[in-house]
Amino acid sequence: MAVACSGGADSLALAAATVHCTAALGVPVHGLIVDHQLQLESAEVARTTAGQLRQLGCAAVQILPVTVNSAAGCGGLEAAARLARYQALRAAAPPGAPVLLGHTLDDQAETVLLGLGRGSGPRSVAGMRELDPPWGRPLLTVRRAVTAAACVALRLQPWADPHNADPRFRRVRLRTEVLPLLEEVLAGGVAEALARTAEQLREDLDVLDRQASGLLAAARRSVDSTDLDTDLDTDLDVAVLASHPAALRRRVLRRWLLDAGVPELTDAHLRAADDLIGRWTGQGPLRLPGAVDLARTRGRLHVS
Repeated sequence: MAVACSGGADSLALAAATVHCTAALGVPVHGLIVDHQLQLESAEVARTTAGQLRQLGCAAVQILPVTVNSAAGCGGLEAAARLARYQALRAAAPPGAPVLLGHTLDDQAETVLLGLGRGSGPRSVAGMRELDPPWGRPLLTVRRAVTAAACVALRLQPWADPHNADPRFRRVRLRTEVLPLLEEVLAGGVAEALARTAEQLREDLDVLDRQASGLLAAARRSVDSTDLDTDLDTDLDVAVLASHPAALRRRVLRRWLLDAGVPELTDAHLRAADDLIGRWTGQGPLRLPGAVDLARTRGRLHVS
């Protein structure tokens, strides 16, 4: 079992709870501290956090320095730091062990609002899953105020990250400006309502994803290798897909294209790809991210 700990109240409280709950089972807890090296005091914060994790009873504690490349990809510093953090945690975790993250209900509400603002569809608005191997988020139903109170009760000294109060970051403005205003206008309960909405959407997504998996398998099986000199595993039969709703087809295309190595698919990409099925007029190949071409030939979709 591994716990990612930033030194903040949420992850310190999670580490304490994890050590307490696993002690009777004899399961060792590994504390993983990512040092993003974005602030002058980051190394000292990491060392202080490591000391607290050892006092709590973690069997092993690792500090993981990372280099954050904000110029790579999209999303700015926040996204780059998250990518570096997750890569480091995945590499350092004991083989097969879940990595617990200290996301709370408040984090879930912020994630849902960010998804709504991006307009990137229900998958984004559905927020974070409690279990998404190797990641586990056991505090998703717990408010941030509870973790802060737990640290006080346990005499832990959480670190207050200055970035969590920096209005340059969207999530900070959601936390300090947007959510308080929504709570005031809607008379409270907004964070809980957003978390419930995310849970309901995840349930719907699970059903649709299972249907899409079955349809993807059927579209692959239907391809006749004698018709095209292509790999069966990379082609889809348009006729099999065409009789299904566009929303389900786009789910199939998303899974298929991601498996084919297409990065950063957007809703616009998926709709353009689906036009090769639902609005076919003989158009040429569609260029997708990663220099991948999607084409329809003789009733088949294939990528190159």
